[in-house]
Amino acid sequence: MTLLSLFILLFSMSGCTYQSKTDQAVNVTNADAHTIAGIDGILGKIKLPTGFHINYFARNVKGARSLALGTNGTIFVGTRDKSVYALVDENHDGVSDKLYTIADNLHSPNGVAFRNGSLYVAEISKVWRYDNIEFRLANPPKPVLITDKFPDKEWHGWKYIAFGPDGKLYVPVGSPCNVCEVDENKFGNINRINADGSGFEVYAKGIRNTVGFDWDPKTKELWFTDNGRDEMGDDVPDDELNHAPKPGMHFGFPFCHAGDVPDPQFGKGHDCKNYVAPALKLDAHVASLGMKFYTGTQFPKEYQDCIFIAEHGSWNRSSKVGYRVVSVKIDGNKAVSSAPFAEGFLQGQKPLGRPVDVLVMPDGSLLVSDDFADCVYRISYDGKK
Repeated sequence: MTLLSLFILLFSMSGCTYQSKTDQAVNVTNADAHTIAGIDGILGKIKLPTGFHINYFARNVKGARSLALGTNGTIFVGTRDKSVYALVDENHDGVSDKLYTIADNLHSPNGVAFRNGSLYVAEISKVWRYDNIEFRLANPPKPVLITDKFPDKEWHGWKYIAFGPDGKLYVPVGSPCNVCEVDENKFGNINRINADGSGFEVYAKGIRNTVGFDWDPKTKELWFTDNGRDEMGDDVPDDELNHAPKPGMHFGFPFCHAGDVPDPQFGKGHDCKNYVAPALKLDAHVASLGMKFYTGTQFPKEYQDCIFIAEHGSWNRSSKVGYRVVSVKIDGNKAVSSAPFAEGFLQGQKPLGRPVDVLVMPDGSLLVSDDFADCVYRISYDGKK
């Protein structure tokens, strides 16, 4: 038997059905190509607190990054490539049954958000809206352009987007550099616009690159992660978890990092005390990305109201760090401490996966996207070992 025929035999036994482009759906009933490639070995290496379990919610989701939940339970997935996907768990067993391609010709459509039946997708410089999308997954509608007014710089140009409690769409623009002084009304900020693209407003400044934010369900105040600059050594500066309860706050970039580290090039003449310090310092170079307040009830009491953060992992540190999901304890309106929650995506210095975003599901489980292993994990709790 040739290698090709062996592969075909294995694939035919896997239970996968790939439908045509016009149907735009992939049915997955059992093993898939990732299983054949040996990616299943990841799950057995993930360490979770006692009583927690991890499974694949979906595989073969190429470059899976930002996650958004539709009204009917559809999971929308952005990427830094060209595609946006939709995942559907038809029988509600915690595993996606179908994958739909919503778009495959966009420019780094990392950001996805859902509101009033419509999917919003952010490219580098544009935001689109797909109306009535959950009823059009197999035949997506022509998107409506919301705005094309954002800068077209690719460095830190990919976006995480989300609707706030005020009904506005929050859209960040990263700094187009490792460290540089820029027009703060165009770069290094978090902006907000109305759902139709009008009413542009800069909400926060002095941000190097945020790829994750959420609102405290109790106070309705904004919290966000920010990635520290490179080329100051392995352990400086820290990534940041920031708290922005009101507009107009400045978080220091490029003059001051992590609240108390003056930039060697741009820090002269700038006092770090004049900028908003992080609510919590995260480790240097861990690449803290997606974050969510835990609003479910499935997890134990100690996780209620905590923040889960996906650490994508370092790319140029002498020894790798991150590659995990951490939980941050919130006491009142203060971030008290962080602790590892899901580890094992890094084995020695070999990455098996790179967490990007997290999403709390209606049943209280937690989804975690991974653009390295091309999948979405589901973490659940039943109290059993």
